[in-house]
Amino acid sequence: MPNASFTRFVAASGLTNLADGIATVAWAWMASLLTRDPFLVALMPVALRLPWFIFAIPAGIVTDRVDRRKLILWMDVIRAATFSIATGLIWQALPLATPPHSGLAQAGVFYALMGAALVVGAAEVFRDNAAQTMLPSLVDHHALERANGRLWSVELIGNSLVGPALGAFLIAFFAPAPFALNGLAYAVALVFVMSLKGSFKPTTSHEKPNWKKELSEAFNFLRSSPLLRSLALITGGWNLVFQMSAIALVLHVQENLNLEATAYGLLLAAGAFGGICAGVVAEPIIKRFGPKRTAQLSLMMSAPSFLLMALAPNWLMLALTIAIFEFSGLVWNTVAVSYRQRKIPDALLGRVNSLYRLLAWGLMPIGLILSGLIVRYAQPIIGRSDALSLPIFTASLGALILGFVGWAALERGFNLADQDQPAPHP
Repeated sequence: MPNASFTRFVAASGLTNLADGIATVAWAWMASLLTRDPFLVALMPVALRLPWFIFAIPAGIVTDRVDRRKLILWMDVIRAATFSIATGLIWQALPLATPPHSGLAQAGVFYALMGAALVVGAAEVFRDNAAQTMLPSLVDHHALERANGRLWSVELIGNSLVGPALGAFLIAFFAPAPFALNGLAYAVALVFVMSLKGSFKPTTSHEKPNWKKELSEAFNFLRSSPLLRSLALITGGWNLVFQMSAIALVLHVQENLNLEATAYGLLLAAGAFGGICAGVVAEPIIKRFGPKRTAQLSLMMSAPSFLLMALAPNWLMLALTIAIFEFSGLVWNTVAVSYRQRKIPDALLGRVNSLYRLLAWGLMPIGLILSGLIVRYAQPIIGRSDALSLPIFTASLGALILGFVGWAALERGFNLADQDQPAPHP
């Protein structure tokens, strides 16, 4: 490790995550160009995240039945085509009307883009689940922390460092441009995935496929692992409060800090820098403190980070806070995902991984909706400026509660887990 297949796999992930990073800004900012209503703005990222709740379980079953490389290929084809269609929709809608504070300026364009976001989100569920379950087939199990650290460093460069800044610049320059570039990035990534040699279809029994039995096997495995359950539930709670802050941050940055799209992209890039640093040092940190203490300390960093985001008086303080926040988040992911990849047998990896991610990602749409509702109903009482910050303060309180509850759950879970040995095949 590294090897040629892993290098091509990382290159493909880098390109698709570049597109995802561009989309991080493009979808939400595009919504804010069509409406200033926080609830309606939140609906666009809801469309991206809702498929995690709907398709996580089917994605796991499919991932354990088919060649995972081919599944990735088809999902990238779908995303490339959908972004191309979205480009045409925005292009024909130009020039955009002035967005109202309530309602929509161009309702047809808004809802058509929501539909495109749903398709992209659904393809992402299948693609990401297949990619995460492929990695243990490309590197030795003892090298998973290092492989994940390198993979996430490359992904963060695209997803959070270059992508958001580039997406913000492009959407400020010409609204359809970031969507067009995304389509191209997914198309190029296809070439790298196609070059991977070998079969990545898991070994299965010759029995007739039975989705109820397959799902039951995965559920029983997850139920029998207290640590896996704790990691999934804690990540789900964290993602809920994070999404509350993330969508509020879009309007908070625009209206309270008076920053443009390019500045917002640079703030996200600062976060990526923190994550990239974590990708380099996560392995030695875990070896020094152990996975249990590392996960606990990473979790406790969230509450003060959210609080500082809401209180940051300028872009520099906000950028520093986001960088620290992303550093701790990436270290947490290194512990959680490496344990999951090592512990779950390959034949079950897709299904258990999908159940895990259903718990971990399924609450994201709730966080987004809560953020929009908090701003909408708090605004008449405390004013728009304070209302835009309120979801971030609420996220800080939620993260504080989660930190204390999660600390105890991780203490129990790691004490019961055998961190070093993969589970036997069922």
